[in-house]
Amino acid sequence: MYVYIHVPFCARRCSYCDFAIAVRRVVPSAAFADAILREWRARQRESSWETSPTVDTVYFGGGTPSRLDDAALRHILEGIRADRTIAPDAEITLEANPDDVTAVRAGAWRAAGVNRISLGVQSFDPGVLAWMHRTHTAAQASQAVATLRAAGFRDLSLDLIFGLPKALGRDWPADLGQARALEPDHLSCYGLTLEDHTPLAHWQRRGEAVMVDEERYADEFLELHRTLRTWGFEHYEVSNAASPGHRARHNSGYWRRTPYLGLGPSAHSASAEERRWNLREWTAYERAGRAGQDLVAGRERLDAGALRLEALYLGLRTSDGVELDLVEVHVRARWVAAGWAIADANRLHLTPEGWLRLDALVAEAA
Repeated sequence: MYVYIHVPFCARRCSYCDFAIAVRRVVPSAAFADAILREWRARQRESSWETSPTVDTVYFGGGTPSRLDDAALRHILEGIRADRTIAPDAEITLEANPDDVTAVRAGAWRAAGVNRISLGVQSFDPGVLAWMHRTHTAAQASQAVATLRAAGFRDLSLDLIFGLPKALGRDWPADLGQARALEPDHLSCYGLTLEDHTPLAHWQRRGEAVMVDEERYADEFLELHRTLRTWGFEHYEVSNAASPGHRARHNSGYWRRTPYLGLGPSAHSASAEERRWNLREWTAYERAGRAGQDLVAGRERLDAGALRLEALYLGLRTSDGVELDLVEVHVRARWVAAGWAIADANRLHLTPEGWLRLDALVAEAA
């Protein structure tokens, strides 16, 4: 069983963020842990999860999971262990902001069972961090890595964002160089996207921010790919790369369409042919849980066509690609001729140039 837990709490909303978060000065950690375990126990009675006696991954995402107090984190993991066996080699990931990392907290995370940290660095440029509304400094990012290593974490991922507005003057190769100097095991790099109802969207409408053009966006993505190869990293998914043996097991499960259980506000779950999602806002989710009401806001049954489309989109995101017969012969021949894909005896893999066109290629093959 793969388990995702959405922790919505943040100190402030980042300028680009459209996630389901709750800005709180004081995080209601105990109430959150109780709410998650209420949902967890209710899900144990569902037949779709009865065939998964062992938990193979747990991923605390957000939001800012590192704002949850250590007792609540430990309580949640103990509650899961009380009902299911957590595999001895389970991957247990916590997303963390650099300014939340201290020696005491890192030690507490390790003691609770967390063995992988995804650190939200985003950039090492002070001006960029301020523009993003991030709450940490570049120096805190470097110190956080040192603290986590000293606490015994041997699986450490860094997050960066590329494709920022040109006016910021961000030096993308310099940010990659500083990330490399910290010797991470994994790197997640996401292109900036414009989402409605975010500060960035308001800036764009007022003419205070101009999104990067497609050419610069592509150049930075291809620069990332070339740089990762010099590091000896595997660029194994559009936005993710790792040193050998350090691929994110939990996220890789998504791309392989492994069933997973989502807990918490806005969390999604997938089992066989069904996809469902929880109530989005923390207050509504917590209130419904205490009242014994259904936490599911919506669900969708996937027919054969939808399942094929999902397999195409998720498979083509990865370096593993898809089986040849998922894409018609004349379509894949055109992709290969254009340099967007490589075909071997059994599978079709997109090149970095193909990844830049992922949405359009999937639509063509659908």
